[in-house]
Amino acid sequence: MPKFAANLTMLFNEQPFLERFALAKIGGFKAVEFLFPYAFEASEIKSALDNNALKLVLHNLPAGDWDAGERGIACHPDRVEEFRSGVAKAIEYATYLNVGQLNCLAGKAPAGVDAKVLRDTFLGNLKYAAEQLKKVNIKLLIEPINTFDIPGFYLSRTQQAIEIMDEVGSDNLYLQYDIYHAQRMEGEIASTIQKYISRIAHIQLADNPGRNEPGTGEINYEYLFGFLDKIGYKGWIGCEYKPLKNTVAGLGWMHHYEHLQQDSIYA
Repeated sequence: MPKFAANLTMLFNEQPFLERFALAKIGGFKAVEFLFPYAFEASEIKSALDNNALKLVLHNLPAGDWDAGERGIACHPDRVEEFRSGVAKAIEYATYLNVGQLNCLAGKAPAGVDAKVLRDTFLGNLKYAAEQLKKVNIKLLIEPINTFDIPGFYLSRTQQAIEIMDEVGSDNLYLQYDIYHAQRMEGEIASTIQKYISRIAHIQLADNPGRNEPGTGEINYEYLFGFLDKIGYKGWIGCEYKPLKNTVAGLGWMHHYEHLQQDSIYA
């Protein structure tokens, strides 16, 4: 049965961030993820996790000025030192919070920069981050993101990510496969996951259109959940969607699937 983690950046955001952990537990989650921990002391987050018996399964490396519209700096040739400082900061948080994997957002390609320079910068930063994270037994992930939601995002397709991973050549670099972003850019969700299952360390979900909860759009999530079980995916699935109304009202999809499992629909 797939293991679901609540993305606390997007779910339960009717309440302040540190109060969302308790709501996730009440909602039936055993794990959480979020974009960034850096606005809070690591000890505050650890208390929220421990008090609610939750595991933190993922957060991102620092990604520039998020509020100003930046979505990562890993492909920016003029910000390599900032990127490396961010890796150190992320490791500090992740080791304290016992997080086993960190996602690196490539960022939007800066205007006027040669394509080879962008690629070489991204490759160099990934090699550095993968090496540093391996020293502390943390996996590095990269995530293709659709260019409808984020125009100009440098990494946007699965095959592009795989080719970059191959070129980096690290055994500590994995794919974060976001079903919503992949559906918008390329479709073929089940076959792509099956093809690259050995290289996928984390999956995220949302339906399309709208990026709302499963069951609100075109993606057949009941099929996909059963398929993931069938092909042996053992990682977490991050629920990174925008609740159509409110978070609690929108959790019916998860409880419905849990009942299907109990009734051995996928046995």
